Amino acid sequence: MSAPTPPEGSAEPSGNSEVRAILARMRSLETELDAAFERARAELRLRIERDRVVFEEHILKRHRELKIRLLDYVRGARLMVVVTAPFIYAVIVPIVILDLFVTLYQATCFPVYGISKVRRRDYIVFDRQNLAYLNALEKLNCAYCSYANGLFAYVREIAARTEQYWCPIKHARRLIAPHAHYADFVAYGNAEEYHRQLEVLRSKLAAMENASDGDPNLRT
Repeated sequence: MSAPTPPEGSAEPSGNSEVRAILARMRSLETELDAAFERARAELRLRIERDRVVFEEHILKRHRELKIRLLDYVRGARLMVVVTAPFIYAVIVPIVILDLFVTLYQATCFPVYGISKVRRRDYIVFDRQNLAYLNALEKLNCAYCSYANGLFAYVREIAARTEQYWCPIKHARRLIAPHAHYADFVAYGNAEEYHRQLEVLRSKLAAMENASDGDPNLRT
């Protein structure tokens, strides 16, 4: 949805058009990056069939040859790695609780606000267990990392859409890693632009379900 026409006598802040130009270049680079990933997959002789990664047989055979046996893997672990392992795995408890609460929050509140829901499966992906060069413990660790990092990305997107609805204002200070919606937020201290753009930015959240699947931040 395009932004409303500014009142007569006022012009769009130059910073807004500059930001849009930068975002356009970023999207172009993302397209190039996707193409590079596709070429890399082709070089590794893999293809995706029904959401499952399939390697050519000779590649799969080589993967099996490179797998470290579970017993050797455990024996080779440093003592402090073994000692700290319970602390790592214990974090699964608050992670699961976070998952439940944030998912419940989205299911309950987003329909009320008119915000398109974030599709969980776009962020939490399990496919590393299909790699033949990983032993059972490595596959478990990979599944844990996939879940935790995917969940945090999922939660971040839900929080970002919430922020766009309630407070789409940039900070006065520079953020190290702003979320994908932040660039559209209104400049700090621009009161007129805030009141002019608030409903526009909220409307964008409702229309996100019709956005391209090419950008995970615009999926539902």
